[in-house]
Amino acid sequence: MNTQNVFEIIKRDAVSIYSEEGLLDKLKSNKKLKIKLGADPSRPDLHLGHSVVLRKLRLLQDIGHEIIFVIGDFTGMIGDPSGKSKTRIPLTFEQTRINGQTYFNQVTKILDKDKTKIVYNSEWLSEMNFEEVLKLAGKYTVARILERADFSKRYNENQAIGLHEMFYPLMQGYDSVALNADIEVGGTDQTFNLLVGRELQRDYNQLPQEVITFPLLVGLDGIEKMSKSLDNYIGIDESPEIMFEKCMKIPDAIIEDYFKLTTDIPENIYKKLIEKDVREAHFIYAEEIVTIYHSALSAELAKKRYYEIAAKSIPDDIDIYEINKDDINSNEIRIVELIKRVGFSNSIGEARRHILGKGIKIDGDVVQDIDLIINYGDNFVLQFGKNRFVKVIFK
Repeated sequence: MNTQNVFEIIKRDAVSIYSEEGLLDKLKSNKKLKIKLGADPSRPDLHLGHSVVLRKLRLLQDIGHEIIFVIGDFTGMIGDPSGKSKTRIPLTFEQTRINGQTYFNQVTKILDKDKTKIVYNSEWLSEMNFEEVLKLAGKYTVARILERADFSKRYNENQAIGLHEMFYPLMQGYDSVALNADIEVGGTDQTFNLLVGRELQRDYNQLPQEVITFPLLVGLDGIEKMSKSLDNYIGIDESPEIMFEKCMKIPDAIIEDYFKLTTDIPENIYKKLIEKDVREAHFIYAEEIVTIYHSALSAELAKKRYYEIAAKSIPDDIDIYEINKDDINSNEIRIVELIKRVGFSNSIGEARRHILGKGIKIDGDVVQDIDLIINYGDNFVLQFGKNRFVKVIFK
């Protein structure tokens, strides 16, 4: 694939390019370009929504350009306010670092490891003194910042806006200055921030970066964009079984978008699949995604497991939890304690909520009693939801 081919694909799939002429000129300049993508490490999992952009970056890598993946460990302490109706609870520096540690392995499931550079924006933002921060703040007015749709909406509705939130676009924009980026890509919700970077580069006497925005992938709820914080996502580092099941939950109305934005299956093929049998199309999609991020064998096994669960049978390869007689008092254990022990909940309170929500089964029967006592005796299968099983064995 050559430069013109890559440009045409980007032009076809992008929502906006600032500007097309500038982008094409840079791509044809024979210069190794610095192409920036940022992520706010609110959680350690990248998802298929991120893959929409990452797949285009791979095309740019393949024609020789450098991808710089910016982990927003410093900006993560603010939390990107994009699309939020209220101030986000900030992460600590330690949390952002912990969450950022797994990103490289996930990103390089799509990107070429040898052509991908990972940086943390604390490397330059934490080094700025107050004078430099004030100079940066002086590049924009409050009126300009309030042009952002989410800020404007919150302001008009008398919702609180933290002053620190207004620094977020400036900090993300300054990342482009620090890196002297040639191109920055992101979702449409990041358009304001990306253009701030373009303008700040002019203020710092750099050539302004070209900005490319791509459509947002709607999450599994069929309403909001795919988001870690909304828990409506398919993580690219999730297990094959979880990934397959989530793919099967994609609403029928948007499965076409998932094919288009996250796979290489040709349009004429997936459209025929969907028109003929939308459920079968889901199976094809789920197999494709699991194959991309794991393997064809993993996809085959995940599909088999899905069929087993759908048929209300218990998979063969389930975990085992052993209970020794010495581990429990009076030869008995409370069901809520057992749920916590096997890892189905983080607390007794959460275990109770699972039972009240009818999410716990013993040998296929729904547990109704939150005070149920399990006596030492016969082995059984404990189930949480549709696809989490543990065989409890008494020894």
